[in-house]
Amino acid sequence: MTYGETLDYLFNALPMFQRVGASAYKADLTNTISLCAHLGNPQETFKTIHVAGTNGKGSTSHALAAVFQAAGYKTGLYTSPHLRSFTERIRIDGQEITEEGVVEFVANNKAFLDELQPSFFEMTVGMAFWYFAKEAVDVAVIEVGMGGRLDSTNVIHPELCVITNIGYDHTQFLGNTLPLIAGEKAGIIKSGVPVVISQSQKETQAVFAQQAAAMQASLVFADQLWEVTKIQKSEGLSSDTGANFQVRSSAGAFELKLDLNGDYQRFNLPGILEAVKQLQDQGWNLSEKSLKAGLESISERTGLKGRWQILQTKPLTIADTGHNEAGILEVVAQLKNYAYAKLWMVIGMVNDKDISKVLDLLPLEASYIFCQASIPRAMDADELASKAREKGLKGQVIPKVMDALEFARKNASPDDLIFIGGSTFVVAEIENL
Repeated sequence: MTYGETLDYLFNALPMFQRVGASAYKADLTNTISLCAHLGNPQETFKTIHVAGTNGKGSTSHALAAVFQAAGYKTGLYTSPHLRSFTERIRIDGQEITEEGVVEFVANNKAFLDELQPSFFEMTVGMAFWYFAKEAVDVAVIEVGMGGRLDSTNVIHPELCVITNIGYDHTQFLGNTLPLIAGEKAGIIKSGVPVVISQSQKETQAVFAQQAAAMQASLVFADQLWEVTKIQKSEGLSSDTGANFQVRSSAGAFELKLDLNGDYQRFNLPGILEAVKQLQDQGWNLSEKSLKAGLESISERTGLKGRWQILQTKPLTIADTGHNEAGILEVVAQLKNYAYAKLWMVIGMVNDKDISKVLDLLPLEASYIFCQASIPRAMDADELASKAREKGLKGQVIPKVMDALEFARKNASPDDLIFIGGSTFVVAEIENL
């Protein structure tokens, strides 16, 4: 099979949540355990860090991988979903798995995959573990796909677990209250494995405390030890990349620079900093120099995209993958930091979530262009526009993502601001991301 044929097999023969939603979700670990056993349990041959949470787990995973890389460790990184290319999901020292590697894995295991019929995600988890073992990584940062307890990644026994925050997302699978969702995320906590919680939330603290106690795992709420504040600058329509943060702990105060622009990184940094400290205490050689060098070059080292990413200036154009209530709340808050003549919002969403609360958060004064990603899960652009109009949001429908973005660029003045997002899959279709 060629690489193209292999991708067709993966995308079409195996159920893919990214494309079709609920029908691809399997709420047990049976297939993953069987696949790993077939592969010789490669996940047992290297060290791992496990990262879960509603928002921020991708940024946190990439940040930790960047710090390990800066420290000289051969570092695997498994994340999902991909934006442009399937190979983005599996990286070693920032380099994506080769097309030849993807073809080799499928060719060598196709008979078993045909018999097992795993989901797309289950298969990619197995591929990642196989590749990391084959290439003999020192450590791999493994991002949970959804939830935690029944997520396919939850077959590892990591050095450390990190849980970023708890919000409302995938409620049809994880529960419709924060304690229920937290219970699913807490499912990654393993016996004797330290766990770091990035954000203290009164609704969920007891859930994590109970699970950690049951597993005899040490538990730290990172934001109770690390106070992080973004140093605000007069952003205007600046294209300046990166952000500076003031950090305070019992050891003193210092500044950190991230090459990520999002204000919401202030919620992720306590967990990242505490995770590094915990790993240092375990004997990992993660120096202050490595920490700072890694955080200043996350995107460069790991290929992270779509997090408050500045696409161009004049007009300033920003893309962000935030898509749930908490994510959009942060997006809208940060947009208020900018001075602009007019705000354009190029927005698309998925059809299997209640978007009412998200629409309530969007600014009324913006000019909207409603679009839809080229996946079955995408909400029809006309339907989205209709729901938006009920909330007082005004604009027009241009279904194709790039057509919508080009319309905004053509009609915006140099002093305007264009935001594009609402869905990871909308951001994924931006050319030259």
